[in-house]
Amino acid sequence: MFRQPSLFGTCDPLIDAEFRTARRIDLDEVSWVEYAPNWLAGADIVFDEVLNSVELSQRKNVPMYDTVVDEPRLSAWWNDATGNPEPFPLLGDIRSLLASRYHRPFDSIGFNLYRDGADSVAWHGDRHRHVVTDPIVAIVSVGAGRPLKIRPCGGGSSHSWNLGDGDLFVMGGSCQHLWEHCVPKVGRRIGPRLSISYRHDAR
Repeated sequence: MFRQPSLFGTCDPLIDAEFRTARRIDLDEVSWVEYAPNWLAGADIVFDEVLNSVELSQRKNVPMYDTVVDEPRLSAWWNDATGNPEPFPLLGDIRSLLASRYHRPFDSIGFNLYRDGADSVAWHGDRHRHVVTDPIVAIVSVGAGRPLKIRPCGGGSSHSWNLGDGDLFVMGGSCQHLWEHCVPKVGRRIGPRLSISYRHDAR
C-alpha cells in the first residue's frame, strides 16, 4: 500500500475547534451537508495512529446488487457501549467537539480504509437511518483525496467532494433518508484514504 505524505499532514495533530472553514450546503429544504477542508492538521500522523491501534478487516460475502462479494475496503468499528475508551485520545477529543457542535451523542466510530483506487463503496444510505430520525454522520478523512458523491435516492444529478488530508464532511437533516452517497473506484493510481465516521444511535 503506497502512501505519499502530504506537505502539511506530518505536523502535530491539531483540530480546528472553531470550525473556521466549515460551510453548510443545503441539498434540499430538509437535507444539508457541511464541509470543512483541512479541519484536522497532522492528518498523516492520525492515519498512522489508526493503522497502529485499530484492527481493520475485510467483510466477506456482502450482498451487492445481484451478487455476493468481499467488500472492496477494510473496516472496523468502535462503540462506547463496550466501556472501552477510543483507540487513542484524539478520537475522543474529536467526538466531544462534534457532539457540542451538532448536538448529537456520537457513540460509535467507523473506520473504512480505501487502500487504492480499486477500493470503493456503492451508492447507499447509512443503515441507522432505519432506527434514527434524521441522523447526523460526521466523517473525518485522512490520507489521499478521494471523491465522495451524493445524489437523490434512486438516481439523479450528483454532488462531489474530494475528501482527504484532514477534511471534515458532515451529512445532516434528512440526508440519509432522501439522498445516497458513494466512494467510486478511480481509474488511476492513488494512495490510501481512511474515513473516520462518527455516528449516533439516539436523537
